[in-house]
Amino acid sequence: MNEQMNIEVDAATTHTPVLIVGGGYAGTAAALFLAQNGVRAIAVDRHDGPSVQGRARGVNQRTMELYRTLGIHNDVEALSAPFAGDAGVARCATLTGAWDWLFDPEPDSRLATVSPSTFVMADQNTVEPVLTRQARELGAIIERGTVAEHIEVGENGATATLRRLDDGTSRRVRCDYLIAADGYASGIRDLLGIRRVGTTAVQDWVSIVFDADLDDLVERRALFWIVLNEELGFASLTTTARPGRWSIGVTYDPATTPLSSFDVEKCADIIRAALGDPEREVGIVDVTPWQQAVGVADRYRQGCAFLVGDAAHVWPPAGAMGANSGIQDAHNLAWKLAAVLDGRADPGLLDTYEDERRPVALALADLTVRRQAARFGGGLDDDVDDIVCTFGQRYRSAAILGGAAEVPFAGAVADVAEPGARMPHRWIDEEQRTSILDLTGSRFVLATVADTDEWEPTMGPHDVLVQRVGGDVLPADAVAALIRPDGYVAWLADEAHADAESVRKAVERVMAIR
Repeated sequence: MNEQMNIEVDAATTHTPVLIVGGGYAGTAAALFLAQNGVRAIAVDRHDGPSVQGRARGVNQRTMELYRTLGIHNDVEALSAPFAGDAGVARCATLTGAWDWLFDPEPDSRLATVSPSTFVMADQNTVEPVLTRQARELGAIIERGTVAEHIEVGENGATATLRRLDDGTSRRVRCDYLIAADGYASGIRDLLGIRRVGTTAVQDWVSIVFDADLDDLVERRALFWIVLNEELGFASLTTTARPGRWSIGVTYDPATTPLSSFDVEKCADIIRAALGDPEREVGIVDVTPWQQAVGVADRYRQGCAFLVGDAAHVWPPAGAMGANSGIQDAHNLAWKLAAVLDGRADPGLLDTYEDERRPVALALADLTVRRQAARFGGGLDDDVDDIVCTFGQRYRSAAILGGAAEVPFAGAVADVAEPGARMPHRWIDEEQRTSILDLTGSRFVLATVADTDEWEPTMGPHDVLVQRVGGDVLPADAVAALIRPDGYVAWLADEAHADAESVRKAVERVMAIR
């Protein structure tokens, strides 16, 4: 791939503002958030639909806040019903033996005031269809069973050949911007010459989805079971959204144990060894290999191409921060791409995507490795605060005006508006349960303690909603906070800048219009 080549577009080539390669969590979310911001992107994925593997199961409160701005949070919350009784982490030699509860915390009382949302347990394969449906309703084009081939990146965009796997038909598409959401082994990342910093492959796993009646063994359901015995070594057992369906993961060495050896008989033996019941009837549904790895791309952008999700970063599953970070990557990038594409922002705004999201990924990679080691070692890494990891992420970039926040995390979640931090949650309509964060998503919001009539700005192409809030959400020397579409505070207005012209100038500075 030659980044500097000029791409010639002929009559047989169609155009899309954004092409997304990869239709998993991050890719589908990118299509959804772009559509929310008025950009009709094309997303392609080689698979016909979501994997039967549950994969990522924890949807954290920050991700749920983003879903609230789209009105799909209730649909996602409804998917948690099969996991209503799941809690804690248990360790055992077999399920028929004694269980040692390693992780069984009480609900954190801070969550009720920090966010309008709750943590949701839902299998990725049940959430993806909700995101896909909403994205299509908003105008996104999501094509399953389609691969992107012969990708070329030039000075002013990229081209790709899209080939359908069912009938082999293909077409060429030109895009202004390309989003690589093609996962851990991202071919686009490799083609762009982007390296991944850190240890790439840590451990090989195989996940086996199976059906079995385990009601007599499981009196209390855990989030997952760590199974340690001589026959298996280490295994991880989890529930799924489907009653009577389970998933077990075991480590293996591909050099000595080829994937092809995991036939029905071997998989059944693995499951029975974990259960401690050699006669248990089990039905094998799916066998999928994956690698637990640690690594962050050394850059998130190459010209018009951007990395999101696992293509940009991977780390162990402890803390449920992987998929959530990918979705939040997509949200951060989507509103910026939309602003550039419709002429409201200078292309320089796009540089802030990496400036803001990559430091967070580097920090989370370190935190989750420590947490994973601590949990499997029999305890918890107590210095990892889930609420700070989720809500305490800080940004420092040209799209943040003022502020000197400790990045990428501060010691606590901001309780008043602070440039570079997520806007603190406050109810602005108790009866309707509307949070100030619900007003974001596709526009700027000016949160002010003054009468809104005093601020009504003439913003030209910029959509700014003025909303009155209680004074406890602003620092003492501020009269208003400018909130970006992603819910982050971009600027604070003091008495000397309490006018529409100051707001307009602040928005333009955020948009890299100098």
